Amino acid sequence: GTLVKHFKDLAFMGFVEVVKNLPTIIRNLKFCKADVLAFKPDVLILIDYPGFNLRIAEWAKAQGIRVVYYISPQVWAWKEGRVKMMKRCIDQMLVILPFEQSYYEQRWQWPVTYVGHPLVEVVDAFKSNPTNLAVNTNKPIVALLPGSRKQEILKKLPIMLAVSKHFPEHHFVVAQAPGLDADFYAPLLAPYNNVSSVSGSTYALLNKATAALVTSGTATLETALFKVPEVVCYKGNPISYAIAKRIITIKFISLVNLIMDKLVVTELIQNNLTVTTVQQELHKILYDQAHVAQVLKDYNTLYNTLKAGGNASEQAATAIVSQLTSLAKA
Repeated sequence: GTLVKHFKDLAFMGFVEVVKNLPTIIRNLKFCKADVLAFKPDVLILIDYPGFNLRIAEWAKAQGIRVVYYISPQVWAWKEGRVKMMKRCIDQMLVILPFEQSYYEQRWQWPVTYVGHPLVEVVDAFKSNPTNLAVNTNKPIVALLPGSRKQEILKKLPIMLAVSKHFPEHHFVVAQAPGLDADFYAPLLAPYNNVSSVSGSTYALLNKATAALVTSGTATLETALFKVPEVVCYKGNPISYAIAKRIITIKFISLVNLIMDKLVVTELIQNNLTVTTVQQELHKILYDQAHVAQVLKDYNTLYNTLKAGGNASEQAATAIVSQLTSLAKA
């Protein structure tokens, strides 16, 4: 394939951030539409990123282009009304969370295909052939995964780093985000003696970590698949958070808890994310063996649930090719 634009140039998180970057988003939509028309695809496969891709799906359907959507928008969490448009504009929906299939079929009478979760095969592949972690320490490691965007890192990482002073017997390692230079992290890490960072080595870090402090999102699931006890940390723009709190209906913010439909890992959100609360919860997943044993037991159940779906990438590709083949024969 040919990369014409990297998704990092398109990603903006939060209501306020989207409004501030609206001209850029509009330009990117125009660029994408022009590129699709020039390519003339038999099928347009949209992956995740609903704020952008649902607009492209609606436009593509109007152009007579067949649309496949892989990794469903989280309509079960917020803005559920989008499903009506999705049913109209998406010819084939491939979902990766076990509960999504029953959600669409029972609530919306929309047959969708559950293909399993792609992270299972990715993490399993890494574990079978791991790379070394370039960190020089004999201490147990606590992984810090503060996110991928500057705005969220600056809100959460200082709190995570401050906690390190209370655990001198551990070494804390920050997973740098792709696309962010070490110079961005250096002044944040400088005051702490037992902290270092790695770039492009998040899986190697999780493979060696004893515990982790993780921002909400896909990283929470990756951490669980590596069987690392974690504390989920979230702090966003106050205005964006206030708006989200009024329209999001889910019980949890981490994928681990959502999939398991119970509290497996502690979630510290917004004002509850403080140095004191993180210190308390990190102590629990480092030293409370009964608690750790329960978390690991739940992680095994989670893994088996996701693994039951099969190889997600293969199943997704097979489902797309099968439908296109049947259409060609019709």
